[in-house]
Amino acid sequence: MNIYVGNLPYSMEDNELRDLFSEFGSVTSASVVKDKFTGRSRGFGFVEMGDAGSGNQAIEAMNGRNLGGRPLVVNEARPRDERPRFDRGPRY
Repeated sequence: MNIYVGNLPYSMEDNELRDLFSEFGSVTSASVVKDKFTGRSRGFGFVEMGDAGSGNQAIEAMNGRNLGGRPLVVNEARPRDERPRFDRGPRY
């Protein structure tokens, strides 16, 4: 199960994110998304859990949890094409 984790502290690293979710089960991968130009965290990431049961347990436990003074936003990740697109209007 792929999980979106938002509102992360900007100091969070991949291994810390993995450790945070490993208490709920097997973590296949964990990555904090970084700005491609500056290398700085963008404040969100993704965690891949080994099975849906542990993924759902992690979502229930972690959503809203305070981490570094910030309430985490945790839910099942959706593919890019399912997200609502921001319409910038006509380009001239």
